[in-house]
Order: sequence, then structure tokens, then C-alpha cells
Amino acid sequence: MNKILVSACLMGHAVRYDGQSKPLAHPAIARWTEEGRLVTICPEMSAGMPVPRPPAEIEGGAAGEDVLAGNARVVEITGGDVTGEFKQAAENALALAAETGCRYALLIDGSPSCGSGFVYDGTFSGHRHVGNGVTAALLKQAGITVYSDRDVEMLVARLAADEAASVG
Repeated sequence: MNKILVSACLMGHAVRYDGQSKPLAHPAIARWTEEGRLVTICPEMSAGMPVPRPPAEIEGGAAGEDVLAGNARVVEITGGDVTGEFKQAAENALALAAETGCRYALLIDGSPSCGSGFVYDGTFSGHRHVGNGVTAALLKQAGITVYSDRDVEMLVARLAADEAASVG
């Protein structure tokens, strides 16, 4: 059975920077939970970051790949540099995915950690651009297919195709 690493906030855990959750209501989530497919993580909490915490963005319109390469930082709105914590968060998520056999990840979009379609541009002005967060970038580099919370149907189709192929 294919396992899926999933953002804890999508599962209703109040772990986001603002102390909130972003529960994802979709029939597939309930089914996957019953099947034991989901492996839940909040990368930032796994790296010891508190809840709530100051909002953070990847500076300079960069993305997670730039942070991993050492060419950009993740900074809080207060000016604090949390690059090290976000890199540790990504490593923790990758280690958990490897340990539990996750081939897929379902992550909350927009996050400087979990974003896989877009991230915010580092100005804390609400402007966003196409890009990956640090965790999403590292998971993708490791060959894990990452889906955003808007792409659940794509993940449903991918799992169905993979499982049909493994039966036939």
C-alpha cells in the first residue's frame, strides 16, 4: 500500500504559525486514514519551532531549492533568521517519509516549508510566486511526488493508476 506524508495542519492539527489548522475535507482523506496510509508531520514543529510563531517567508522572491543550496534564507516578519530550523524541518520530514515508505506527500500550499505550487515572496505583503517551500523541495529532490492541498484529485488518480499497475 502506498503511504502518503501529509501536513499535520491539513489533518486538523492546530500547528500553523498562527496556532490554527487548515483541515482538508475530502472523502479520500477519510478513506486513506481508515486504510492507514497517512503519515502526519508538521515539519516546523518536528524541528522544535513553537506554536504560535512569527510568520516566516523565503526572502528575495527565492524558493526552497535556493534555501537548500545556501543561496537564500527563511526569515520571520520580526527579522529573525530561521533558515536552520526550516532546513532541519525538511530533513526530519524526509527521514520520516523514508522510514515509513512514503512515495507521495500531500502538503499545504503557500508555506515556506510545505508549499509546492506557490510560496510568498519574502516581503510579507501577501504577494506570492510559483515555487516550492524548503520541505517540498527536499522531498522532490529525493524522488517523492509532492501534491498540494488543491491537487487531491490528482493524487487519488495517481494512487489508483499505481495500484492498478501493481495488480496487473
